[in-house]
Amino acid sequence: MTHPFENSGKYKRFRPKSKVGFGGVAIGNGFAEHPDIECIQTVEAAWNAGVRYFDTSPWYGLGLSERRMGMFLKNKKREDFTLSTKVGRLMIPHEDFRHERGLWKGKLNFSYRYDYTADGIRRSVEDSLQRLGVSSLDIVYIHDLSPDNGDMKEKWLEYFDIAKKGAMPELTKMREEGLIKAWGFGVNTIEPILKAIEVADPDIFLSACQYNLVKHDDLLHKVFPIAAKRDISLVIGSPLCAGFLSDKDRYLYGGDFPVGVKDKLVALKKVAANHHVDLRTAALQFCAVPEIVSGVIPGAHTVEQAEQNAASLLSGEKVPAVFWAELKSEKLIAADAPVPIA
Repeated sequence: MTHPFENSGKYKRFRPKSKVGFGGVAIGNGFAEHPDIECIQTVEAAWNAGVRYFDTSPWYGLGLSERRMGMFLKNKKREDFTLSTKVGRLMIPHEDFRHERGLWKGKLNFSYRYDYTADGIRRSVEDSLQRLGVSSLDIVYIHDLSPDNGDMKEKWLEYFDIAKKGAMPELTKMREEGLIKAWGFGVNTIEPILKAIEVADPDIFLSACQYNLVKHDDLLHKVFPIAAKRDISLVIGSPLCAGFLSDKDRYLYGGDFPVGVKDKLVALKKVAANHHVDLRTAALQFCAVPEIVSGVIPGAHTVEQAEQNAASLLSGEKVPAVFWAELKSEKLIAADAPVPIA
């Protein structure tokens, strides 16, 4: 029997085999420092729970996430899982680098520089393969080329122009050569996605922070219809708002809580309690339902978190239709948002 969150083979462009994925921010010491063994065991727990799509990036812990993820995946048959990473930053050895480290905690020993040129992208892919210890990548995302990137801000269009002449044609060439199966952007806003569709031939986008129970209108109404016409799929990052929807005291990747989000969480929890629904499960299933979505990648740094996230998508637990109906009647989600069928 086909699982409802398996990807159909009817699409021309590459998609992960399953929508059920694992995001590598937390195992790169995102938000807090975590032991190597805990993170490797977490990746193993995700695998044992049935996860077969793994996403990472050189940026996550300045190489740490790739190294930890690879310590487990390098021993698996390459054809048994989908692997994605990102390009745009090259790692530079630097003793205990701290400047603008942001999310990443602990002793990391690398700095970085942006490089969206063809040569930089080729080198980044080669570096990632070595850190991961694997022979190939499936998907490569151009990372953080977006107006919300604090390093770029209004200059993001200058970087985009470099990528249009360098990274995008180089990744298209790699796809044609068979070195990768697909490429796109990994970003936290919709503007780069729409612009890339206009000027290049991407296959898939990793969109973080834009499709979840708190916020989803822009991706649903402005991106999904355009992407669908080109058979482009979307992977959903931060489906739990970086833990906000699973009781972490943070919202996405910043330290601020936008106006109204805490009130919305209270309202979502109230409806969940009314119908005896686990909000984590509802949040993850909500993200996985749209046909255009080819992956959902919640992060984890403990075995328990990995098992809970996988169970929410793979256990077959049904969220009652009355729960979704109440969310729509209370205008907590869009009236036309796709929801699971109980």
